[in-house]
Amino acid sequence: MTFSDFNFDPQLFESLQSMGYTKPTPIQEQTIPLILNHKDLIACAQTGTGKTASYLLPILQHISVTDKKYTKALILAPTRELAQQIDQQVEGLAYFVGISSIAVYGGGDGIIYEQQRRAMIDGVDIIIATPGRLIAQLSSGVIKLNHLEYLVLDEADRMLDMGFYEDILRIISYIPEKRQTLLFSATMPPKIRTLANTILKDPQQVNIALSQPAAGISQQVYMTFDNQKVKLISSLLKAGDYKSVLIFASRKETVKELNKTLKREGIKAEAFHSDLEQEQRETILRAFKSRQLPVIIGTDVLSRGIDVEGISLVINFDVPPDPEDYIHRIGRTARAETTGTAITFVNEKDQRKFSFIENLIGKEIPRIPLPAELGDGPIYQPGIKRASNFKHKKPWVKKKA
Repeated sequence: MTFSDFNFDPQLFESLQSMGYTKPTPIQEQTIPLILNHKDLIACAQTGTGKTASYLLPILQHISVTDKKYTKALILAPTRELAQQIDQQVEGLAYFVGISSIAVYGGGDGIIYEQQRRAMIDGVDIIIATPGRLIAQLSSGVIKLNHLEYLVLDEADRMLDMGFYEDILRIISYIPEKRQTLLFSATMPPKIRTLANTILKDPQQVNIALSQPAAGISQQVYMTFDNQKVKLISSLLKAGDYKSVLIFASRKETVKELNKTLKREGIKAEAFHSDLEQEQRETILRAFKSRQLPVIIGTDVLSRGIDVEGISLVINFDVPPDPEDYIHRIGRTARAETTGTAITFVNEKDQRKFSFIENLIGKEIPRIPLPAELGDGPIYQPGIKRASNFKHKKPWVKKKA
């Protein structure tokens, strides 16, 4: 199958061709016909499968052949980074179609808020928004979504994890009951089922390779003590030709300390976390996308909020707390049928958590021996429960003189 089989509007098809799209991914092949036929949809797919285009293309097709006087589509996303990325993809796909969009998110100043408000008042075809900022705009009473036809919840599981359940229901109270609703989620826990039963009508369901890393990812594991981790990162980055690297840690404090330590090791890196101002976060992402910044360190918020092609290496500085988060982290590499490497550091305390990951993906991830100069790492004994709920100084942080 090719995109020509969907009989898109010629101008929309021209945009697809100009962006180099020829063959739909499996999620696109299965969902686009359902959305074109006005079906409500629950789509479960891992990151990097092309899910954004799978709902944007049929929505753009519908809008292109209808009256553009009113806002027709609302896309909810958990983070400002994802909202911006979706907006950028709309801009590319709709380049020859003349469809407008606006990303509505918090974190900016009063000028940005007013710009977003004015754009929605003046009329925009598609709104991409984070729930909190959209509620602020809707509560003013000036923004009306009475003619909305399409509601999309992207990364719905993440939105619920972030506590947006009530916000989503409140937003829905502002929009027409007669609409097409599309719910996209990487996982399908019970709370997503509850939400789907509340807001969707007779939905179709599509599942694509749930909870499985992309085939192009080379997964590797190092058994390491904490005091070996920084030297191992330095060794890996200096030995390999990695142009674009993401390093994940589970805690914001770890991200900050690790960034300082890596800079002392001569590694050009930046920490990406919620304490940064929006302008700082955007500057870091621009530098990373343009290959001016080779390494970003972040928490799991980054794993869902960044969409950059060509990431060659993902390092899990520690084992993620949830096995599903492992899928999201390593899914930042090997996107769109490319290849990449994902390396996880497993200390003595994280072994049980790591065993849950291998159980989830249904295979054993290859163990790689530590470089000889680092000495031996811990023995893998996941059946032994070790205490971890105590305060301790991070062993990779150097003491002050």
